Amino acid sequence: MPAVLPDAVDALLPQAQCARCGHGDCAAYAAAIANDGAPINRCPPGGDATIAALSALTGRPPAPLDPAFGAHAPPAVAVVDEARCIGCAICLRACPVDAIIGAPRRMHAVIDALCTGCGLCVAPCPVDCIAMRPAGRAWTGADAAAARVRHRERATRLARGERIADRRAADAPASADPARERRRAAVAAALERALARRRDAGAAGAARKP
Repeated sequence: MPAVLPDAVDALLPQAQCARCGHGDCAAYAAAIANDGAPINRCPPGGDATIAALSALTGRPPAPLDPAFGAHAPPAVAVVDEARCIGCAICLRACPVDAIIGAPRRMHAVIDALCTGCGLCVAPCPVDCIAMRPAGRAWTGADAAAARVRHRERATRLARGERIADRRAADAPASADPARERRRAAVAAALERALARRRDAGAAGAARKP
């Protein structure tokens, strides 16, 4: 079995950043495949095509997509119901590629061309105003490359913000308002609920198949 680098594996993933594989993002799944021997059939957005590409790269035999991690489906994009959006901004924090624009207490919108179809913005929405609809076009290698760049830029920005926040917290008095940490924890919990619902739906769908 040939040794492969995580970057080579990551280059074959669709960069949906949906975490349906059980890892935090595509790069983390790529590292798990390259370094830890993680199965190559846990990427629902990539489906059989990605499994075949990973098989050719790694020398591992192809296998059907593991239904426990979801089913393959045509590309989709998120859409916001403008009449119901309350401008809470939770979806902005949930989007892994900064495909949603808006501001607190203002209506938000999804940029179709940037949306990876990950669906991570749906469950956290407190008013259920976000739904997924067919993208109407194929997801290309150029789309994946652009999504990878946006995801990495977002991660860098968030890490920088956390470092600044940590420094401020260290300088703040012990009685500083912990509201920011509560908001961060609420968003993290909402995203975990979204992933859990998706895993449960995938498992239920697999159980219904003959």
